[in-house]
Amino acid sequence: RVAITAGGDPSQFASHVFKKFDTNSDGCISFKEFIVALSITSKGSLDEKLDWAFSLYDLDGDGFISSTEMLSITTSIYEMVGNLFFLPKDEDTPQKLVNKIFSQMDKDKDGRLTRQEFKEGSKMDTLIVQALSIDYNQNQKLENK
Repeated sequence: RVAITAGGDPSQFASHVFKKFDTNSDGCISFKEFIVALSITSKGSLDEKLDWAFSLYDLDGDGFISSTEMLSITTSIYEMVGNLFFLPKDEDTPQKLVNKIFSQMDKDKDGRLTRQEFKEGSKMDTLIVQALSIDYNQNQKLENK
């Protein structure tokens, strides 16, 4: 296991998320674009959140996630979190994680994930489901007690 501790750089991941929020690609996030994305990511159903996540990873918008696209997002996440977590040996680099994800999710072994493969594979991962099912308002209420 590799320790990941603080000190990351969020700029690359923020760039990916900005592009996803900026649905009309005008270089600005309007209030409507912000509210729609915020609504989906915070209050959407698991399927809506997975659809949103799929489109975040599908950088070229072709309806598939290639290993290169997943590596780009995964690398930006690793750069953002810095050394914050202990990771198992088979996930301690972005490439290892992408290889693991594709070996589990790419059912037809064509080197790309369809929306269905991504959603079904994500639903089989309890950590992903738990992370996407968090009710932030409920957590806030508990913290305020």
